[in-house]
Amino acid sequence: MNISYNWLKQFLQIDWEAEKTGELLTDLGLEVEGISSFESVKGGLEGVVVGHVLSCEKHPNADKLKLTQVDIGEGEPVQIVCGAPNVDKGQKVPVATIGTTLYDAEGTPWKIKKGKIRGEESHGMICAEDELGLGEDHDGIMVLADHFEPGTPCKEIFDIENDQVFEIGLTPNRADAMSHFGVARDLKAGLIQRELQPQLNTPSVSNFRIDNRSLKLDVDVEDHNLAPRYCGLTISNLIVQASPDWLKNRLKAIGLKPINNIVDVTNYVLHELGQPLHAFDASRIYDKKIVVRNAKKGTRFMTLDGEERELHEDDLMICDGEKPMCIAGIFGGINTGVTEDTTSIFLESAYFDPVSVRRTAKRHGLSTDASFRFERGVDINNVEYALKRAALLIKEIAGGDITSDIVDLYPKKKSNQQVFLTFEKINSLVGQEIPKDTIKSILASLDIQVKSVTESGLGLEIPFYRVDVEREVDVIEEILRVFGYNNVHFDDKFNTSVAPSSRYEDYRLQNVVGDFLASKSFFEILSNSLTNPKYEEILSISNSEQVSILNPLSGELSVMRQSLLFSGLEAVAYNINRKRSNLRLFEFGKTYHQADEGRQENTHLSVLISGDRHSDSWILENRKSDFYFLKAIVEAVIARLGISGLSSEPLESELVSEGLALFKGKTRLASLGVVETAVLQIFDIKQEVLYADLEWDHLVRLAGTTSIVFDEIPKYPEVKRDFALLIDDHVTFRQIHDIALRSERKLLKNVSLFDVYTGKNLPEGKKSYAVSFTLQDKQKTLTDKQIDKIMNKLQQQYESELGAELR
Repeated sequence: MNISYNWLKQFLQIDWEAEKTGELLTDLGLEVEGISSFESVKGGLEGVVVGHVLSCEKHPNADKLKLTQVDIGEGEPVQIVCGAPNVDKGQKVPVATIGTTLYDAEGTPWKIKKGKIRGEESHGMICAEDELGLGEDHDGIMVLADHFEPGTPCKEIFDIENDQVFEIGLTPNRADAMSHFGVARDLKAGLIQRELQPQLNTPSVSNFRIDNRSLKLDVDVEDHNLAPRYCGLTISNLIVQASPDWLKNRLKAIGLKPINNIVDVTNYVLHELGQPLHAFDASRIYDKKIVVRNAKKGTRFMTLDGEERELHEDDLMICDGEKPMCIAGIFGGINTGVTEDTTSIFLESAYFDPVSVRRTAKRHGLSTDASFRFERGVDINNVEYALKRAALLIKEIAGGDITSDIVDLYPKKKSNQQVFLTFEKINSLVGQEIPKDTIKSILASLDIQVKSVTESGLGLEIPFYRVDVEREVDVIEEILRVFGYNNVHFDDKFNTSVAPSSRYEDYRLQNVVGDFLASKSFFEILSNSLTNPKYEEILSISNSEQVSILNPLSGELSVMRQSLLFSGLEAVAYNINRKRSNLRLFEFGKTYHQADEGRQENTHLSVLISGDRHSDSWILENRKSDFYFLKAIVEAVIARLGISGLSSEPLESELVSEGLALFKGKTRLASLGVVETAVLQIFDIKQEVLYADLEWDHLVRLAGTTSIVFDEIPKYPEVKRDFALLIDDHVTFRQIHDIALRSERKLLKNVSLFDVYTGKNLPEGKKSYAVSFTLQDKQKTLTDKQIDKIMNKLQQQYESELGAELR
C-alpha cells in the first residue's frame, strides 16, 4: 500500500523528515518497506529556463526549420534550431539548456546535447508542453507570459509538486489503516506517546446541502445481511472532464492513473478515508430504480474491463429496474459507467458483508481496491460521511447540483465491541508494569473509550472500524505497539529449559540427509503444496480423490498435491528455461490424499536429476546422469540413515520408465526411475529427468530402530577372484549377488559387476557378466585350497540354479 507524505500532512501538521516518520510507522506495526520520491513533472524541470527569442529566421538549409537567437540570461544569446511552426521573435519560451535531461511519454530519459542540424549549430531546445511533461500538446512550442525574465528557472514559475511515498507492508488484520486517514490516525497515537500533541484534521462536510430534489431514485435492498448499510444520492448538471492538477498529483503519487474528475474523486476518497464509492451514469439507470439483490444464476454481465462474466446466484449485484449494473463492492459494469457524455450520476457509498464480497471476488478471479477493503471490513459509521465528502469534491471540480436527499438504508445498527481489560493481564503479557495513566492515554489516542474503571481493570468500548480488536489480548497488543516494543525492558539474565530430544527426530534426520545431499552438489527446493488439478487428470494416475480447496486463489492452484513430482518438474523447467540444464534437486514435502478413511497427509523426500553428471571440464569425461547414478544416490541416503538389508522389485508406473521399488521387508521405502516423455511434454522439458520418491515417514520410523554395527580393520589381506559367466538374458545381477552371499556367508565380503557384454560371438538369448568376488578371513591368511573350494562351490551353484557357463 502506497501512502503519500504530502497527503498525510493534510491530516497531521508534521515537519519530520520522511525517514523519521517511516521509523515511527514501522514501530507502530505499519511496516515501511521503502520510501520513494515522486515529482509531478519528472526531472523537476531542472536545467529548463525562460528564454527570450531575439530573432527568428528561416533555416538556410531546411524549409521547415527556423534559426533563432535566444537570450537565456547568460549574457550572450545562444543559437537554437527549432522546428515548431509557432516560434516567433519576441516570445518568452521554455529552453532546455545543454546537459538537461528530459523524459519521453514512457519515462525514458534523454539528454540535450550541443549539435548541428542541417549544418547549423544548436545550443539547446525550445520545448513544447509534452516534452516538459506539463501537458499533452505537441502542436507547437509553449509560449510563456511576457513578464518572466530570461534565465528564470522554469521550476520556479510552474507548480511542481515533490512528494515522498511510503510503501507500507500492511498486514491483513489492519483494515483500519487502509487509507491516508487511517495511517494518520495511527501516527497521531504514536506522536502522543512521544509527548507531542498533534491535531488530527478531518475534511469538513459542514457545507453539504441539498440544492434541489429534481432527480430522485428509489432504492431497495432485498437482503440487509449482505448489505447492512446502503447510502446514495444524485448529482446533476455536472461536467465530466480532466481533473485539476492537485488531484492528479495525489493519485499519481500512489501509483494510480487519473481517468476523469468523477472517477478520480471516488478513487481519491477511497484512498483518503478508506471507503469505496461508485458512480453510476444516472441517465442509464432504467426505471429510476436501484435494487440491491442476488444475481440470477447464469446471467451474463459485462464488467468495466470489457470481459463478460457468468454470474452466480450468490453474487450480490447493484441492479436497476431491469438489469445488473455492478458487482457489489467489487467491479462496475460497462453499460452504466461514467463517460464524457455523463451529466448526472447516482453516487453510492455502502457497507457490504466482507464474507460475501470475498467469495464473489474469488469466484470471478477479481481483486480491486474496493474489494480489498470490503473483504477486510470498512467502517460502517463512515459510510455517510464519505458520501458527503465525495459529493462536495465533485461539486467543487465538476460543478453540478445535489439533486436528491441522501438515501440511507441502515435498519440494524451495528454496535461496538465491549471488552474488559485487566491490569494484571497487561503486566503478565508485557513482562513489566505500564503505568495506568499511560494505558489510559494510549487507549484514548486509539479512540478506545473507557466506559468503566475498577481496581482490577477497565471496561472498554472498541470503535467499529477496529474489526481486528475483539478480545482482551487484542487490546493489550494495541497498547504495546503504541507504547513501543523497544521500550519493553529486558533482563540481563535469560533462563530457559532444555527439552530432551532424540537424535532420530524428524527434523534432525532431515538435516542429516539434507547435508548429505548438499555435499553431493544437490540443491534443496521448496514448492507450493497447492497444485494444478489438470496434472493428474491428464495422466489419469490418481489413486484417490483429490483434496480440493474451498476458496482457491486460482484455478491452477485449487487442489492439494498428491505427488512431489509435478512441482519438482516445474522447478526443473524453470531452470532449464534459464540455461541451467545440469540439475540436482531435492525436496522434503507433504502429499495429501482423500481416502475412504478420511484425509491423509504423508511426508516424502523427492530427488530430481537431469543433465550431465559433471560440468564441462578438460579433465573429466562428460557423462549424462543415468538411472544407476540416481539409484546409487537413493541407496546412499537410505544407508546414511542406518537402514540396510534392502530388497528390490521392478516398478510399473505411468510416471516413470525403468522403474524400481526398494523395500525393507514388506515396507516400500523408495520408488525411482526415468520420468516418462509424456509427463515431460506437459512441462515442455526436452531432456531426460530422473526421479525418486522416498517414503520419509517410513524412513524416520526405521532409522530409530537401527543399531550401529562396526568392525575392526582386518589384519589379514583380502583376495579377489573373477568369473566370466555366460548367462541367459533374463538373469539379473541381483540373482548372482544373492546366490553368492547365500552360498558363502563367512568369507565372502563383496560381489561386484565390472563388465557386461552382449552381441557378437555370443549365442542368441545370452549375455556375459564379468563378476568380481572379494574373500577375506579376519583370523588368518586364506590359502589357495580354501579359495578354490569356495570358487568351485559358487560355480556349481550358478550352473545348477542359473544354467550359467564359465567363458
